Amino acid sequence: MTPEMSGFSQRFCVVQAKSPMRFEIRGALIQDEKELVRLAQFLNSVNLPDDPAYIRSLLEHSERSFSGAIASAPHRKYVFLIWDHDQNRAVGTSMIVAQLGRRDAPYIYLDVIDEEKYSKLLDRHFHHTALRLGFSYAGPTEIGGLVVAPESRASREKLGLQISYVRFLFIASHMGLFQDEILAELLPPLESDGTSYLWEALGRRFTDMSYLEADRLSSENKEFIRDLFPTGLIYASVLSKEAQDVVGKVGAQTKGVEKMLRRIGFRYADRVDPFDGGPHFVAPTDEITLIQNARMTRIARVLESAPDSPLALIGRDHDGPPYYRAVATPVTDSGEDGVCIPRNAAERMQLSEGDPVQFLPLR
Repeated sequence: MTPEMSGFSQRFCVVQAKSPMRFEIRGALIQDEKELVRLAQFLNSVNLPDDPAYIRSLLEHSERSFSGAIASAPHRKYVFLIWDHDQNRAVGTSMIVAQLGRRDAPYIYLDVIDEEKYSKLLDRHFHHTALRLGFSYAGPTEIGGLVVAPESRASREKLGLQISYVRFLFIASHMGLFQDEILAELLPPLESDGTSYLWEALGRRFTDMSYLEADRLSSENKEFIRDLFPTGLIYASVLSKEAQDVVGKVGAQTKGVEKMLRRIGFRYADRVDPFDGGPHFVAPTDEITLIQNARMTRIARVLESAPDSPLALIGRDHDGPPYYRAVATPVTDSGEDGVCIPRNAAERMQLSEGDPVQFLPLR
């Protein structure tokens, strides 16, 4: 049992099921490059750009993070894949950046400030939105890189929920590796070609770079934003209306993510991404309901009939590749007497009686 697992004492019972488990979440490996490149085409964000060279580097970084080869916990990144064993392909991915904002790579953002102006002489009152560059060298843990293949988004298995929630299960069972605050950056409304109204009105003027060029460079280092952007207040009212309208707004493609984040304890931080104006949502790590609901336990025994129970994530660490595995399976929670899951879940997870496991309800 790892040190992070100490203090958890509930037990599980494993139940037989006939068919093999179709979907499995696991740590992404270097040999998953082709699959992750395919998924990146559906997102193409800073965390998961449609760039094979970057994806290859990201997978190497992730595998070294899971294995502990990267000794400094704040420098680690963890990439998860949800694998469809029937189709033999990845259908979703997500990631954790252990610390966004370090001495070698500051966390850079725009504070969104409300300001009021009034002239008694003219009897005129104005409400302004101002932006101010901010940065931190001891920033939060970031969750991101979430994408599910379009054909799998409406699946009855709730694949999007699974690949999203697994990050919180992993954080809950390895709390010492992560920061006291968690950040999620959401995509704002973008132009049809994927570029940003805010970048065209602001960023391009101070960097002489296109949105795509700056976005790709920022995946490695954002210091050029700190070096080139103005340090004083930038009034949004001097920008185009299209740029003003995207500041702090959530795009249609991430409305569902916003709803989920708010439900589990995140709030808008009055900060936005300096590239596209997408809102930053934050929450204290130990106040996120999913992390509070996660528990560590052990396999108790094997039963013969599968439970008719709600789904939950069952996860575990491995010493070797893929380093981490989880499945969503029906779980009956009987308190101190334990809970029951199907045998196919135990077999997929390579679990035996007495093995430690991690548990998080999917609700």
